[in-house]
This record gives sequence, C-alpha cells and structure tokens, in this order.
Amino acid sequence: MYSFIISIIVLILGYFIYGAFVEKVFKIDENRPTPAVAMEDGVDFIPLSWKRIFLIQFLNIAGLGPIFGAIMGALFGPAAFLWIVFGSIFAGGVHDFFSGMLSVRHEGKSISEIVGIYLGKNARTIMRVFSVVLLILVGTVFMTGPATLLSSLNLGGLSNVSVWLAIIIVYYFLATILPVDKVIGKVYPLFGAALLIMAVGIGSMLIIKGYNIPEVSLTNFHPGGLTMWPMLFVTIACGAISGFHATQSPMMARCIKSEKYGRKVFYGSMIAEGIIALIWAAAAMTFFDGGIVGLNSAIAEGGAGGVVNSISSSLLGTVGGVLAMLGVIAAPITSGDTAFRSARLAIADAIGFNQKKTMNRLTLAIPLFVIGFLLTRIDFGIIWRYFAWSNQTLAMIVLWAAAAYLIINKKLHWIASIPATFMTAVSVTYILQADEGFRLSTSISYPVGIIVAVAAIVIFLMKFRNVKNLATQPEN
Repeated sequence: MYSFIISIIVLILGYFIYGAFVEKVFKIDENRPTPAVAMEDGVDFIPLSWKRIFLIQFLNIAGLGPIFGAIMGALFGPAAFLWIVFGSIFAGGVHDFFSGMLSVRHEGKSISEIVGIYLGKNARTIMRVFSVVLLILVGTVFMTGPATLLSSLNLGGLSNVSVWLAIIIVYYFLATILPVDKVIGKVYPLFGAALLIMAVGIGSMLIIKGYNIPEVSLTNFHPGGLTMWPMLFVTIACGAISGFHATQSPMMARCIKSEKYGRKVFYGSMIAEGIIALIWAAAAMTFFDGGIVGLNSAIAEGGAGGVVNSISSSLLGTVGGVLAMLGVIAAPITSGDTAFRSARLAIADAIGFNQKKTMNRLTLAIPLFVIGFLLTRIDFGIIWRYFAWSNQTLAMIVLWAAAAYLIINKKLHWIASIPATFMTAVSVTYILQADEGFRLSTSISYPVGIIVAVAAIVIFLMKFRNVKNLATQPEN
C-alpha cells in the first residue's frame, strides 16, 4: 500500500519539479504568438482554453492504453510501479512536452516534419511513412474492436457488427474533416473527465477498503515467464512512454493560445496518464484472489476488458459498470477518430496541401477511410503484434529529435538524450528477441541491444559535437 501511495505522490511531485525543470530548459516565451493565434483558420488552428485542451490531449493519448497496458504489465508484479513512475517523469513527460512544444515552435507541424527538421531528410521520409501507417492501423483496429463490443450489447436491437462498424466510420469521418472544436472539442472533455473520475474512484476504493497492494519489488512475477527486460517496458507504453502520443500532440499544438500552457497540457497529460496506469496496475495486482495468479486467470477468461468490468462493477457498483463500459467502448473510439485526423494532417504537411477548404480535407480523408475499411476485412492478429515495437521505436526517434533540438540550441540535451538512449536499448532488444522479431536468445539480444544504444549516443554526440557549423531550420 505504501509503495502505491508514494508512487502517486512522486508522480505529482515530478510534474511540479522535473516538469518545471524541463520547461525551464526549453525556455518558453509567453509573448511568442502560437500557431493557434498566428495561423487561425477555423478548422485545425483554433484557439481553445488550456483546460479543454488538457482534457482533449489527455483522452487523445490515453484511451484504453494506460488501462489495458497497465493490466497486462501488472503480471510482472509491483516492479511495474517503478517503470510507470520513472518512465512518466523522465521519459514520457519529456517526450510529450517536446513533441507538443516543438510543433508549437514550428507552425503546428506534424511530428514527422519536426523529426525531419532536426534529424534530416531521410529521417523525415521514414517518419512520414512510419507515422501514417501507424495511425491508420490504430484507427482501423479501433473501428473493429468497439463495433464488436457494441454488437454484443444489442443496443436498440442492433447486433450486427457491420452496422455498428458503419456508424463508427461515419463518426470517425466527421471527426476527421470537421473543425476541431465542433466534435472533438465538445465530446472529448466529457469523456476525458469520465476517465479521470473512474480512475480516482478505483484508486480511492482500493485505499478505503484496505486492499493489500503489494510493495515495490524487482522480482519478476510473470506467470508466463516473460522476461522483464525489455517486455515490461513495451507492455506498459501508454502510462510510461508511447510514440503514439507524438502523433497526437501537434493537433493540440495548433490550439494552444500561449506557450505558458505547454507544461500543463503536454507534460501534465502524461503525468495524469501515469496516475491512471498506476491505479489500474495496483487494482489488477490486488483485486483477484491469488493476486497475480488470479489476475492471469481472469485475463485468460475475459481478457483485459473483462478485468476492467469486474473491478469497476465491484468497487464502484452500478456507476462503475457504466463507466467501465464507457471506457471499454468510448475510449478506443476517441483514439481511433483522432488517429485518422492526425493521419490527414501528417499527409497534408508532407505534401504542403492546405486544409482550410472542405474539398481539400475530403481529398485526403476519403482515401484514408477506404484503406481503413479494406483493412477491417483482414486478420490483424499478426500485423498488430508489431504495433508494440513500432510504438516504442517511434518514441525513441522523437526523443532523439528533441535531443538534437536541445544540443543545436545549446541547451541541456541530456534530459532527452538519456531517455532516447534507454528507449533505443528497449526497442532493439525487443525486436531481436520477440516472437514477431528475430527470436534470438537473451544472451544475444541483451548485449546487442546495449551495444546499439551506446553506439547511438556516441554517434549523436559526434555528429553534434560542433553545433556552430550546423545548419538547421530555425524556430519560427
């Protein structure tokens, strides 16, 4: 119990102390016009209040990630608490802050363009393809999953998956092409608040009812025998660090009215997500008879969604059941729609295609949804397994871009280059030993992952050792 409470306190202190330090290193300029003010177009660039942006950003990056990921990560035991806390403060928070604020400094550009500015044309090309494919995959999976769940509920007599799929696609399409304040700006704050209330309720009941939450330990409790390194650091992505966040931050970078809100919106949302993940990891480890063994059985029987429903209904009663259903269905939908919107913006930035006109938005959105719909017709089982690796690899690349920005501008690059090095080791080691990767033994994957990570930081320092001679696009 003490470890759980201390972890929440540390996360909150991390926002106020380390978050403020990161902000100081970046050096915000309250007098600098943001894209929302300087480029307002009534569609994507629209000034919104920081509180609304926070809730939108929070739901954009959260969805089911910090719930399902934390539940699966809880199988490793209370060591998950350490990754959530330190990952959120020193990696995820930094990643989200810079992916948002660098977009603010560069006309609200998508993350692929930001990476290109600081890591070069080749990196930009890779990121353009990488991020758009990732976004389409996210959007498509979050079409089919909620449609299947809704059909099982038989709401209004509708039990046909194809009908629900059509309804979701229509909603996604509207959220993708309409001005950001018309759908996303109105719906997201409500769902974001509901997700926070649900987590606070679960966390409070764990304490009030005296659940025996295990104390922090480095022991690996995973029933399936998965190695903690690097599997834990990939299993819990949202809630610690996730590359998907970097694809979402530029949307809110186009709506923020002043740089002084950057820490609240970007770093703050990551810390809030970390708290959500911490609560669900603690609940998952504690709620079931037999602890982690009981959790493993519950997952095998009803999946992570079944775990959410059992915990919510038991701890929060009828209201909890409603909130659980809201989370399991609405949360992925609110990640899927912004995934397609982000894909539209990323492509528009890549080809320089102005999105103020409705026809221009339709020109990009329609092909995206045709591709997404066609992908729903195939089995995603194998393809989606690569998402875990690609997600953390994307985070790694964004951190290296942030480190490049800092060293070029003669600022403390270590706040980004150290977590970038760590995530390099995670990504390389994972793909070397994972079933969907090269399936190498840990005796090979471990040392190779470390060697590649060390080589990456050495190459980075050598490349940027003389910043005076570097030519890069200045901040706008």
